[in-house]
Amino acid sequence: MPAASTGAATTVAAASRPLPARPALPAADSRMAPGGPGYRRMSFALFLAGVATFALLYSTQALLPLISGEFGVPASDASWTVSAATGGLALFVLPMSALSERFGRRTVMTASLVVAVTVGLLVPFAPSLGALVALRAVQGAALAGLPASATAYLAEEVRPKALITAIGLFVAGNSVGGMSGRVITGWVAQEWGWRAAIGVIGVVAVACALAFRLLLPAPRHFRTGSLRPRVLARTVRTHLANPLLRRLYAIGALFMTVFGGVYTVIGYRLTEAPFGLPQGVVGSVFLVYLVGTVSASTAGKLVGRLGRRGALYLAGGTTTTGLLLSLSDSLGLVLLGLVLITAGFFAGHAVASSAVSHTAKEGRAQASALYQSAYYIGSSAGSTLGAVAFHAGGWSGTVGMGLLAVAGVVTVTVMGSRAARSVRVAAA
Repeated sequence: MPAASTGAATTVAAASRPLPARPALPAADSRMAPGGPGYRRMSFALFLAGVATFALLYSTQALLPLISGEFGVPASDASWTVSAATGGLALFVLPMSALSERFGRRTVMTASLVVAVTVGLLVPFAPSLGALVALRAVQGAALAGLPASATAYLAEEVRPKALITAIGLFVAGNSVGGMSGRVITGWVAQEWGWRAAIGVIGVVAVACALAFRLLLPAPRHFRTGSLRPRVLARTVRTHLANPLLRRLYAIGALFMTVFGGVYTVIGYRLTEAPFGLPQGVVGSVFLVYLVGTVSASTAGKLVGRLGRRGALYLAGGTTTTGLLLSLSDSLGLVLLGLVLITAGFFAGHAVASSAVSHTAKEGRAQASALYQSAYYIGSSAGSTLGAVAFHAGGWSGTVGMGLLAVAGVVTVTVMGSRAARSVRVAAA
């Protein structure tokens, strides 16, 4: 056969052979990311949900001296208007997370806000301290549908690399809500009393709830879960059996114990000697929450530079420094101490809560709910213990309680570092 014919035959044969299969391209990730469609609307909607949640949940905290005066009760009794709300949230956050698995994150968050703002409009008319505490407990239980459902929604709808930043923005909304609620109530209460102040917060929360429902994009990656108690119990047991999740839950509870204790009692300290500040000025002190907005929203960058445990150590050290500075009789140093306590708390909370969503591969709503439950148990305990410590030993007693809680954060984080080192050694 001529060479040309041989070459032609070879070419035809090669052409007739099937080409090797190309590697399949990865499917495009349809979840939201910064700069992508829907991300800004989603971020702003959940930011407003965070504002409404914290504004309602802690609406009485800056007003405790006035509530004590009207009902003739000490700080330890008045603090139950805060502890009842956070305790109600802690008790109901897990059942609410189960409902969100069945009926959807957006549906449960919307229903929770509707009930909470309705109760918020009734709170100013409470005829007694007992009625006020009862209404606040109901309000906290209603708000339980927000935190766990929000973090689960983000874990499902946002790309993993953007998750810490997205959760940080939600936590930043918490800080803005906590700040605005206290500042507004402080000045309104100074002119028209604590009942009018809480009524104003209720109206603000209504506006946030309406905007939230209009802005939040419909979920695209939600998969209906089971409401069967046996399935829920198995999921909860799985999460509680995870040592990393247990440590994160403890860290959230301990950080919130410090924060709840400090901000429940600070109003009493600043209205008494040597400061003697008026109620409006005391409310304005809560502007330091803006520091928490910044530290929470930058938690992702902090973890990128220091790692999760490094960020937690820094948050604990910052909080400790703030507690020690707050012991001073100088108003400037006390305010600086509050800035550092706030920055450390919100950074630690954002790091721990985002780590929970990242760690849990299944049953994310339950994993987040367990974190939120521990977190608000810490808030409830901190509010009560901080007030009791203040009654027993003044501000030094409250600071001592806070330092013990921060020591617990550091201890748990060290345990995590040792566990991670043991895993690396075993793998090597």
